[in-house]
Amino acid sequence: MEEKRNQIWALIITGLMILISVVYYSVNVFYMYVVAYIWFGFAYGMMLQYGRFCFASASRDLFAAGVPRMAVGVLVALMFFSLIQATLASTNMSTFHPAPFGIHTLIAGWIFGMGMVLAGGCASGSLYKIGEGNMTSFVAAFFGLCIGQAVFVDVKWFNFLIPQSWVDSAAAKVAGGFPPADKMTSSFDTYLAGYVWDKSSIQLSHTKTFSEALPGITKYFVADSLVNSIIPATILLVVIYYFFMRKGFIKKRAKQKGGQTGLGDHFAGVWNMITASKRTTIMGVIIGIVAGLHILVMKGLQLKFGVSNFGQILTRMDKAGDITLKAGEVSTKGTVFDPGYWYITSQEGQLGGWILEKFGWNMRDNIFFGVNNGLPEPWRNPALWMSIGIIFGAMVMARLSNEFKFKMPKGELWVWGLVGGILMGWGSRPSLGCNIGAFFIRIAGGDPSGWLYGTGMIAGAFIGVKFFNWWSERKMAKEMEAF
Repeated sequence: MEEKRNQIWALIITGLMILISVVYYSVNVFYMYVVAYIWFGFAYGMMLQYGRFCFASASRDLFAAGVPRMAVGVLVALMFFSLIQATLASTNMSTFHPAPFGIHTLIAGWIFGMGMVLAGGCASGSLYKIGEGNMTSFVAAFFGLCIGQAVFVDVKWFNFLIPQSWVDSAAAKVAGGFPPADKMTSSFDTYLAGYVWDKSSIQLSHTKTFSEALPGITKYFVADSLVNSIIPATILLVVIYYFFMRKGFIKKRAKQKGGQTGLGDHFAGVWNMITASKRTTIMGVIIGIVAGLHILVMKGLQLKFGVSNFGQILTRMDKAGDITLKAGEVSTKGTVFDPGYWYITSQEGQLGGWILEKFGWNMRDNIFFGVNNGLPEPWRNPALWMSIGIIFGAMVMARLSNEFKFKMPKGELWVWGLVGGILMGWGSRPSLGCNIGAFFIRIAGGDPSGWLYGTGMIAGAFIGVKFFNWWSERKMAKEMEAF
C-alpha cells in the first residue's frame, strides 16, 4: 500500500513539473531557457538521491568511518566531467568561466567544509535531502543558504577584517565610475571591489605555457582535463587507497594467493575500491555526462536567442511589453545570475534577498545583487528553478525507492542545521561558489582554484568530523554517568 502511494506521489510531482514547463512555454518561447534549468535540476536531484551523492557524506564517511565509497564517486565524476568539459571547450560550446585565484578560496572552503559537516549535507546534498523529507536540511538551506547569504552580502559587520588597501582600491574604482557609489554599502562590497576584482583568473588551457606548447584543441584535453583534473584526482584515489583500503585488501589478497603480493595487487586494490560501490560510481559517470549536456544545451539556447545571459532575455521581453520588470530585477550590467551550468548557493541567496525585501530590507544596494546578479522575481529566476528541480527530482526518486520520510529535527539538530547552514552560506560567498560551483565545476573546467577550495573544504570537514566525535563522546559519557 505504501509503495503504491509513493508511486502515485512520484507521478503527481512529475506531472506538476510538466505542467509548469508547459505553462512557461505557452506564455513565451523565451521561457524555454527556464524550462531547461528546471529539467536539468530535476535530473540532478534524481541522480544525487539515487547515488546518495553528497560531499559532506564523502568527508564524514572517510574521516569518521574510513569508508571511501562517496569520495571515490566524487573523484570519478570529476575526471569524467573534465573530459566532457574539454570537449565542449574545444568546440566553443562551453559556458564555463574561471574564478579569481587567491588564498580567499582556501579560507572560504574551510568555512564551508565545517558547515556542511555540521549541517549533515553540502549545498547540493542539502537540497536532495529536502526532497527526501529531511527538515534539518531545510533549516540549513533556508536559514543558511538563503537568508544567511543575503544578510552576509549586505551588512557592514565585517569591516574590522578589511585591510585599508582594500578600502583604497575599492574607492579608486568607485572614483573611476565602476562600481556605482550607491552599490558600495557593505563589507562584502569592499571585499569584492577592493580585493577579488584585483585577482586574476586562471584556466590552464589559456595560460601561456599550454596555449603556446599545445596549439589547437589539444590544450583543453591536456591542460584542463589531464593536468588539472585527471592526474590530481588519480593521485587522490591512490592516497585514499593507501591510507584507508590498502592494509585490508592486501591482507585478504595475500591469504588468497598464499604468498607475497606485488605492485599488480595494489593496482587491483585501487580498481576494487573504485568498483566496490557500482551504484555510486555509475552515478558519478552519469552525473558527469548530464552536467556536460547541461552546458551544451544552455550554450545552444544562448546562441539560438542571441544572448549570453538570461537578463538580456528579460530586458528584451520587457521592451516588447511581454513582461514588466521591476527596478533591480536585472543588475546594472543588464544581467541576472545565470551560470550556464550546474551551480548551487547564489540562487538561494537571491531567494533570501527577495524574502528579506518583503520585510522592508533594501537588498539591491550592493554589488552582489545590484551589480552582478540582479534580484529577479523567483518565477523569473532560472537558476533558482534549477534548485527547485533538484528538490523535486530527489523527491520523485525517494518516493520510487520508498526512501521518502518526513523527519523534523530534534534536539541539537536544530542548532547543527542552523549553524552549519549559515557557515555554508557564508563560506560560499567569498569563494563565489560552493562544493559544486567552486570545486567540482572549476576543477573540471581547468581552474586550479577549485583545488584550493577543495583543500580548504576537506580541512574544514576534518575539523567538523573531529568536533562531532568529541561531542558524541562527551554526550555519551554524560548519559552513562546519569544512567
